[in-house]
Amino acid sequence: MRRHWLAAAIPALLVVAGLPARAQAPGGPPPTVIVAKPVVKEVVEHDDYTGRFNAIENVDVRARVTGYLEKIHFQDGSRVKKGDLLFTIDRRPYKATLDQAQAALASANARLNFSQTDLERAQTLSRSGNISEQVTDQRRQASLTAQADVESATAALRQAQLNYDFTEVRSPIDGRISQRRVTEGNIVITDQTVLTSIVSLDPIYFSFPVDERSFLAYQGNLRIGMGATQKEHTVRVLIALTGEAKPTRKGVLDFVDNQFDAQTGSIMLRATVENPDNFIKPGLFGVISMPASPPFQGVLIPDEAVATNQDKRIVYVVKDDNTVASQNVRLGPKIDGYRVVRDGLKGDETIVISGLTRVRPGAKVTPERKDLPPVKE
Repeated sequence: MRRHWLAAAIPALLVVAGLPARAQAPGGPPPTVIVAKPVVKEVVEHDDYTGRFNAIENVDVRARVTGYLEKIHFQDGSRVKKGDLLFTIDRRPYKATLDQAQAALASANARLNFSQTDLERAQTLSRSGNISEQVTDQRRQASLTAQADVESATAALRQAQLNYDFTEVRSPIDGRISQRRVTEGNIVITDQTVLTSIVSLDPIYFSFPVDERSFLAYQGNLRIGMGATQKEHTVRVLIALTGEAKPTRKGVLDFVDNQFDAQTGSIMLRATVENPDNFIKPGLFGVISMPASPPFQGVLIPDEAVATNQDKRIVYVVKDDNTVASQNVRLGPKIDGYRVVRDGLKGDETIVISGLTRVRPGAKVTPERKDLPPVKE
């Protein structure tokens, strides 16, 4: 009686302990499993990297003349256009200098006109012998000196005009302006005082490091970093911001640095990203998804169809006579919800996708066929 009780209890203990049950009872019907053919379609493998956005144009606005800040013409954080008036520095001292320079030029022109007339008169008298050559040379020298004085006065006027114009500080680029760093009434110093800063937002750069092994693969497969050929091999990328489930921001890879960083063993790549809504700000982190291979016919299977045999990955292939055979596979990344099979399947096989615990190599099964959708939800 005790022996019969043990015989009945052992299978139950094995199930509780998690040990695999037999594929089918002797003499019983073959177990039912769900089978399907792999999805075969053109795919491109992608790699993801973390990087940071940075502005294409970034300008610290500084004063180009010294003076007291008279007026501020913008709202903090607003959008500005190139040439917009941002600050006005007290113009009165520079207007006085400009007027003085204009008067000095007028005086130099008057002296030049007189010296040229005096020289012409001396040359006429010299031909009739009524004046010495020495006097003629002196008047010629006076005319040349007057000409030089005019040129010097003209240069001084241009400098005075520049300084006067620089009292109006205008935006050098289109973009979004930061807050004012100096308030009205403070003195600003030439080339030292930072008044504010402006960054461009659309488009915007995204820079990210790539390790040596991956870069060499990209260089071979996609011709990335091959100089002029980069224009002939446009690499389009997608970027996701922090918290976004999928990358949606479109960009184009446009720059590869000319050397690796010896400390990190990586090289810097850069993409130009569309930002028409100005949602992306410089300094934000993101994850870029870039192609890692040219398009190829990929064999795709669900992860549920993959079993493990020690350090190997296997799938169960159902033959025409409904017997099962195990097949070693080498797997790649996930694409469209499926796992890429790099090696081991051609794509025309029928594989078990559900009920793997009920099959064993060489045993028969009762297959129920199912069509896998092109994109797995």
